[in-house]
Amino acid sequence: MRRRAPIDQQKWWKQLRDHQYIRTILFFIMGILLYLLMLGSVIPDTLDVRLSQIADRDIRSPITVENKVETERRQNEAIDAIAPVYDQKREYAQNQVVKVNDIFELVLQVKSDYETAEAEAETESELSQEEKLNEQLALVEQELSDGTSNDLSEETLLTLLSASPTQLQIAREATTNAVYEIMSERVTIRDLAEAKSDVSNQISFSTVSNRLLQAMVEIAEFAIIPNYIYDAEATERLRQEAAESVEPVIIREGQLLVEEGEIINHDLYEQLRLVGLLDDSFNIYPYIGLALLVVLIMSMLAYYVNESQTSVQRNNSHLLMFTLIFILTVSLIKVTSILEVFQVQGIGFVVPVSLGAMLITLLIHTRLAIFTSIIFAVIGSVIYSDPNSAGTFHFTYGFYMLFSSFAGAYFLSRSTRISRILLAGLFVSAINVIAVASLLFLKTVQSNWIELGMHVGFAFLSGFTAAVLTIGLLPFFEAGFGILSTTKLIELSNPNHPLLRKILVEAPGTYHHSVVVGNLSEAACETIGENGLLARVGSYYHDLGKTKRPHFFIENQMKMENPHDKISPQLSKTIIIAHPYDGADMLREYKMPKEIIDIAEQHHGTTLLKYFYHKANQDSDHPLPEEQFRYPGPKAQTKVAAIVGIADSVEAAVRTIQKPTPDKIESLVRKIIQSRLEDGQFDESDLTLKELDKIAVSICETLKGTFHQRIEYPEDVKGKGDKK
Repeated sequence: MRRRAPIDQQKWWKQLRDHQYIRTILFFIMGILLYLLMLGSVIPDTLDVRLSQIADRDIRSPITVENKVETERRQNEAIDAIAPVYDQKREYAQNQVVKVNDIFELVLQVKSDYETAEAEAETESELSQEEKLNEQLALVEQELSDGTSNDLSEETLLTLLSASPTQLQIAREATTNAVYEIMSERVTIRDLAEAKSDVSNQISFSTVSNRLLQAMVEIAEFAIIPNYIYDAEATERLRQEAAESVEPVIIREGQLLVEEGEIINHDLYEQLRLVGLLDDSFNIYPYIGLALLVVLIMSMLAYYVNESQTSVQRNNSHLLMFTLIFILTVSLIKVTSILEVFQVQGIGFVVPVSLGAMLITLLIHTRLAIFTSIIFAVIGSVIYSDPNSAGTFHFTYGFYMLFSSFAGAYFLSRSTRISRILLAGLFVSAINVIAVASLLFLKTVQSNWIELGMHVGFAFLSGFTAAVLTIGLLPFFEAGFGILSTTKLIELSNPNHPLLRKILVEAPGTYHHSVVVGNLSEAACETIGENGLLARVGSYYHDLGKTKRPHFFIENQMKMENPHDKISPQLSKTIIIAHPYDGADMLREYKMPKEIIDIAEQHHGTTLLKYFYHKANQDSDHPLPEEQFRYPGPKAQTKVAAIVGIADSVEAAVRTIQKPTPDKIESLVRKIIQSRLEDGQFDESDLTLKELDKIAVSICETLKGTFHQRIEYPEDVKGKGDKK
């Protein structure tokens, strides 16, 4: 029970360390740093230019935008080009003829009514002729509209009233004909005076008096009005159509705005302002676009990390390590992109982007390295893009970084020895050279041999630099995060390691047992996608505690008496139960990785020492509680530790089988797994029933290969019987 408190403290710290909030914070920090590193590559550089200044270089638009001022100017030009629309109102001629007829008809009606009134009075009027005409004039003016009475003089109306009906009829016909003839032609406001002056030519009769003729001319001139007038509705419609037909003036992304040596006039200056290249302009859209891109990248990365079935999925310390590698790689991309200011041909290809893929492959998993390589390619294409030229993404560098990273991840997935890292650097360099050569040869304009050599040289240097940086940084990540990398595991599996030599010399039986357990557990782990190498190396050290009292374990009792026969079951139990924790303590003294210590401490879980428990019950007067003969635990916390525990029990039990056959081996393996399952030993390791079945099949296959010389198949048994 003395070990429970430290275990509980470790669980508490592990829960705090692996809390979901910590993961969220790490992804948030990663996103913020990524945004800051990429910001300078998407925000166009502002120019210090003035009017009438001579441009010292070509200036292109970084964005596509509409030049609304120029568009509006062209629309106004199109509108001004549309002449006013006039329409000849032919119905005006008839209307004015009717108006002339109405005047003459009114005069005739007034004369007739007046004469009738005099006749009915039966008395001769004492009024003079002039007074009579004035009375008739008053009646006519009363009936005429204000406009008409004001436009026609009294003399004209008196002339009409003094004329005979025959003369009035002749005058009416002549006047209406003249008005109709003139109004049938186009009469504009400008031509109105000329049209009225033409009335005297149209009305020329010798049969009427000059006075009546002048009255006819005045009435005709009054009736003639413009019939060719401005059509506002039609004019507005045509001008609207002309404005809509003007295409918007678009400044395209990458469009050359100012040529080198060109004087910056007012129009060019306004275009530079419009696309955000002047100090006094601010465009928020690149900031928003970059933020959305970072959110998209982080979302995809977080989703893949949480579904990748790697150590990063649950271990926040590994996620922190991944974050550091990610930011380190992006920072290197940013730094090397700055080198392009030196304008050295191909210097951008020196970027050691495969460093990230190699470190992630070595420290975490190849799957995550390949996925992150795609992310690096996208980020690199943005960082290497010129914000003042066309394109948000630089395809050339994105293509190059993708293949460079893929090469590093693929080559190291086969082996992770230090010498393999150097070979990986050469392999990456070769892939880089091929990628750069293909990009250069695909261009329409071919580069000269000097430029080609520069590009290829920097590409080759990139792979070599990445390998050197990987070898240099790998120990820091392994030591700083306690990472049990493949390289470290291979080093720990060396038989010359002091602890392995100790097992081999002091407990040779245990050493052989551990080697067999390593074979069984490695194959079983690889079957369900776990780290087989970790299982093998953990198996080598899992029984290190037996070296304290090697002869109390049966595999080391060679032609000697069993010491347990001379001591009580309780003492035997104490000795046996101590070996996992003695081994864990020894491993801690040697600063061994935590994963190896956990396997040594957890491989027995809380299982029951059945042999000594039953033996103690036989010697006791009353039943003893099982808890006294159980390992104190903890139970296996990982799948690897649980598999090592299964393999340990199977290897020890299979030795007891007389003449082992495949059926006997399979029955024993499944019985042991079933017993541990029912005892709850897998409750904290997340092993599924499907995985347990795969583990059983794998262990059986491995054991069949181990005991193939001792297995007697029915055919062999029958053959031997016949011989006998």
